[in-house]
Amino acid sequence: METQDQHEQAVLEGFSEPRVKPYMDAAQGDKTVALQLYSWNAQMAGAALEQLAHLEVLLRHAVDTQLSDKVNEAARGIPWFLLPPYYTSQAENIETVRSRLRPLGRETRDQIVAGLSFGFWSGWFGSKHDELWRQTLHRAFPHSSGNRKEISALVEQIRKFRNRVAHHDSLLKVDIGFEMEAVFRLASLINKDTSEWMKKTDRTRAVVAKRPSSTIALDTVIVPASDAWGFYQQSHAYICQAGRFFQNVTHMAFYADREVKREIPRIKKRYDNILWNSAEAARLQASTNRDERQLGKIMRDGINSGLWPGGRYQVFMLSKDGRSHVSIDKPLLNKRKGKSSAFVRKQRYTSIQKLRYANDVWDLV
Repeated sequence: METQDQHEQAVLEGFSEPRVKPYMDAAQGDKTVALQLYSWNAQMAGAALEQLAHLEVLLRHAVDTQLSDKVNEAARGIPWFLLPPYYTSQAENIETVRSRLRPLGRETRDQIVAGLSFGFWSGWFGSKHDELWRQTLHRAFPHSSGNRKEISALVEQIRKFRNRVAHHDSLLKVDIGFEMEAVFRLASLINKDTSEWMKKTDRTRAVVAKRPSSTIALDTVIVPASDAWGFYQQSHAYICQAGRFFQNVTHMAFYADREVKREIPRIKKRYDNILWNSAEAARLQASTNRDERQLGKIMRDGINSGLWPGGRYQVFMLSKDGRSHVSIDKPLLNKRKGKSSAFVRKQRYTSIQKLRYANDVWDLV
């Protein structure tokens, strides 16, 4: 009779080794936990895809409506996507959908619109369509600032997340909450009521809680902080380049002066691709929203420091103290010397538990 271990091994052998490896690694070789994680990942992908599907329908309807109105489609009787310059801009994508629908006798306007990919719709927000944005596409986002780059960056972030989910990639190291926040943010810029409904029907939060607790270990990112540590002490924030990838973590530790500092703040809020200049800082500081005022102050401090001039950045708002803020007993020193002494070049992940009990930085590895 087949044992439980043999059964689990047989199940895992049904998938390719590269597909199973992230789950086996996270489960530290425990087949039972690996299968639980594999199932959890599928549940998370399904929950995320529900909201991504709602967003895709919302986005394409908003864009379709604006471009249809622009060409006066109702009077002309020709869909906007079959007219220049729209057709010539994305002819290959359009013809691919038409050729798929034609043999089925379903080559209607609505079916073509429904068949066009998320990449088709996201493609209208690039710089080459800047004039089209100014003329009409900005109206698809009535609750936005009207800045095309803001929408373009948000759509691109969501497109990457959607591809990862749709291709059945591992989501074990993805900050699901951060990605879903972007989904709801874009939806709210189109239709606030729809966005609120999406949040109420969202299942990702419930699925997150079902992840096997034994696999949730790396909750802290350690960043190199020659300049960042002093800035954190002043402004309780961390600034880095826009688009930099971080795993899903709750805390941030600073490595400076060859030691991990005692204070390990909780990550309160994360913003990516933030427009960064004095005018934007002043606008945010005048906001009625508390988080925006705080972001404006951080921006002002960063500009005044000379470390982060104008451009676009990613910002982490961090705790100063409080219940979730962690203070370890002593700084963790790096006593090694020579070529092998480098501890953090870009970032390193660890856990609060290891930070609490480590004797030096190498106990964190």
